[in-house]
Amino acid sequence: MPSSITIPPKELTPYKIAVPHEEIHALKQKLALTTLPNEVEGAGRDYGVPLEDIGRLLTRWKFDYDWAEHEKKLNEELPQFQTKIEVGGFGTLNIHFVHKQSKVDGAIPLLFVHGWPGGFFEIRKILPLLTEAKPDQPSFHVVALSLPGFGFSEAPKKIGFGTEQYAEVANKLMLALGYEEYVTQGGDLGYAITRRIASTYGKEHSKAWHTNWQEAPEGGPPCPYKSPLTYLRYLFTPYTAAERAGLERTEWFKKQESGYFTQQSTRPITLGYSLADSPVGLLAWIYEKLVNWTDGYKWDDDEVLTWVSLYWFSTAGPAASINIYYERAHEKGTYSAPTIPQGVSYFPKELVVLPRSWLQTTHLAFENHHEVGGHFAAYEEPELLASDLRKMFGKTGPVYGIVQGHSGY
Repeated sequence: MPSSITIPPKELTPYKIAVPHEEIHALKQKLALTTLPNEVEGAGRDYGVPLEDIGRLLTRWKFDYDWAEHEKKLNEELPQFQTKIEVGGFGTLNIHFVHKQSKVDGAIPLLFVHGWPGGFFEIRKILPLLTEAKPDQPSFHVVALSLPGFGFSEAPKKIGFGTEQYAEVANKLMLALGYEEYVTQGGDLGYAITRRIASTYGKEHSKAWHTNWQEAPEGGPPCPYKSPLTYLRYLFTPYTAAERAGLERTEWFKKQESGYFTQQSTRPITLGYSLADSPVGLLAWIYEKLVNWTDGYKWDDDEVLTWVSLYWFSTAGPAASINIYYERAHEKGTYSAPTIPQGVSYFPKELVVLPRSWLQTTHLAFENHHEVGGHFAAYEEPELLASDLRKMFGKTGPVYGIVQGHSGY
């Protein structure tokens, strides 16, 4: 297997998840003391997570769920490491990441950046698809970090740690692993971070970026003053049925699902007390998104409990993960738009689904629209997302050979 790691061995530590028995016991004690709220008759999901769902999950978490079994599976599936990364003005942070290399010598280095309420574990299903050697298909060396404050990465200790710093951590990690040039994939907050990577480290290190999230370049429909040609195309291009459905989905998200964003962007610590103290509070806060934000994905109860347990047992605790919303909302200054090639995969049950005429940019090199899939694309539809990445970077794709010395074959 090719070796690209250049971090000195003493600074790169193989990592295995190993939650102490005392922490598992403490969780069980908290679960045993849970007080559930009353539910208004006929509330359904309109009022939030149904009591029936939380009651079922709570019972399994208390009595039947075996964390050790799932911890073992994670360690077997994901080759994990930790290393220290110095961040300008914020000291040194211990960063956790997954790093799996393809057996293909020319495989493309790809950085996977998760969002919230996700984590490094979102790579589980798509990882073997990207690293496998497949005839006439590109292969990838994959790095999936736990963002600072998530998973088993250390959290920043000072305010002001925004997308600039997250991008710095990610770029420095790739360089330390010997990947002077690489490509990125991200959704949700991962979109904002990979966009910042593309802007700050584009051309020299980040050669192309791919996302499954949508943001209109001008924040909404094209503006006649900023983009007159795009605006004319927008005026004379009728919306398709899928685009109308997408706008309805977007409006639904803004009206019915965005309360979490307002709270986490304005008073994260206030919410953090509940997330840090109540495992069932954390469960409800995350489970709601796992159900509502997917395209009918059939969650297994143990999948949900493993997802939430990874937040509960995280190095900095579950409250640390939401501070990024406040920092991003209060960032000052601007930065230039990326000028490296971009690829986008569109999934109909993403939270923001915009018309194609809103999204055209000079550097959009690849796009593909899917008929199924939601917010957690790498986990819900790993085959579709992996296929798009292969198409974008393959021999017939628009950016074939863009990473020097790494054609993918």
